Amino acid sequence: MSIARNVPFETTLQVRDTCLCLHTQRAARALARRFDEALRPVGLTSGQFSLLNALNRPEPPSIGAVAQLLAMDRTTLTAALKPLEREGLVAVAADPGDRRSRLLRLTGRGQEVLASAVPIWRDLHAAIEAGLPASGPDNLRGALAALSQPALR
Repeated sequence: MSIARNVPFETTLQVRDTCLCLHTQRAARALARRFDEALRPVGLTSGQFSLLNALNRPEPPSIGAVAQLLAMDRTTLTAALKPLEREGLVAVAADPGDRRSRLLRLTGRGQEVLASAVPIWRDLHAAIEAGLPASGPDNLRGALAALSQPALR
C-alpha cells in the first residue's frame, strides 16, 4: 500500500499557469460553447458542424479516414454519427470494394444544413480571429497542428 503524499499548493499553481493540456482544454471548451450557441439556429453543435464539414468531399470517406482527420476513435465517431443519421443528414453505406468497411456521405439535407451553417461559422470565426493578436491566428493554428500530430516513438 502506498503512503499518501501531499502535493504542494505551489505545484497546483504551476500546473494551472503552465499546463498546455489544461489551457488547450479550456480554450476548446470556450470555443465550442461559442460555436454551439451560434450554430443552434441551424440545429447543429460545433462538433456536428466539424463532422459534416469532414464529410463534404467529392468521394465518400471511410469511417477510419474521418476518425483520423478529427482525431477521434472509431467508436466515438460512430456514436457521433447516430444523431446525424437519425436527422437524415448523413448516410452510412458499405464500401463496395470492401463490404467490412463503411463509407460516409452527406445527404441532400445534410448539404443544405451545412450550407446554412457555413456563413454562421465564417462570421464567428472572423470575429474570434479579429480578437487575437495580429500574428496570433496563424501561430496558434501552427502550434495546435504540431500538438495534434501523433507523438514520435
